[in-house]
Amino acid sequence: MGLQKQSALLAIDVGNTNIHFGIWHDGAWRYSWRARTVHEKMPDEYAVLIRNFLHDRDLSFDVIGHVVITSVVPPLTSAFVELSHHYIEVEPLVVSARVKTGIKVDVDQPDQVGADRIVNAAAVHALYGGPAIVIDFGTATTFDVVAANGDYIGGSIAPGIGISMDALVGRTAQLYKVKLEPPASPIGRNTAEAIQSGLFWGYVGLIEGLVKRLRDAMPPEPTVKIIATGGLAPLFRDHTTVIDSIAPYLTLDGSRIIYDLNQ
Repeated sequence: MGLQKQSALLAIDVGNTNIHFGIWHDGAWRYSWRARTVHEKMPDEYAVLIRNFLHDRDLSFDVIGHVVITSVVPPLTSAFVELSHHYIEVEPLVVSARVKTGIKVDVDQPDQVGADRIVNAAAVHALYGGPAIVIDFGTATTFDVVAANGDYIGGSIAPGIGISMDALVGRTAQLYKVKLEPPASPIGRNTAEAIQSGLFWGYVGLIEGLVKRLRDAMPPEPTVKIIATGGLAPLFRDHTTVIDSIAPYLTLDGSRIIYDLNQ
């Protein structure tokens, strides 16, 4: 699809492990890319990366007229702001609790809430309505609670399953990394299956247990939507009944919704 000059929105979601780039145009995400998060990379280096992504789609920086940045890595926040100034020549919107979000961040210290959690809550409120719980499977797994009126009222943060595996392997002499998938039986018949059982089914137990406790702590409601996002969300979808929907673009959707609110 041809994009006119300065007609597209570039959304940049900077996580601790991966960066998700999306090109929004004419009511849809037309292109998206993922890259590893490298804290030491300079703005010029990321500019080359984005330029190459665009070039592969026969595009250039010229099609981008708007930029929104959602970041939980402060050094890279400033790097992408500089990139937007020098290469795209636009002032980006950097998402925080201080901009218009369409929701009330009703917690004790709003400025400490990660931008990713804010955009997820904003997206769920706009696209699904409340009450809802957002599970974001990333470097950490976050559980964010959106009240029936759309207020973000807090949540829970747990180590991601990848971090859990790294800690297990790094602190034991005879255990090793395994593929993140459920073994044939929860009763592991060898070391690899035992590790898979503990990691995978233990994590399913964490998900189900936290969702139950969060729901019990919320104001009573007949239904609470459970929306999952993040790269590992599909891994758990078929192995628990608590997840209602998978939304792979939820964070990008929240970013562009918040961008629109601030224009």
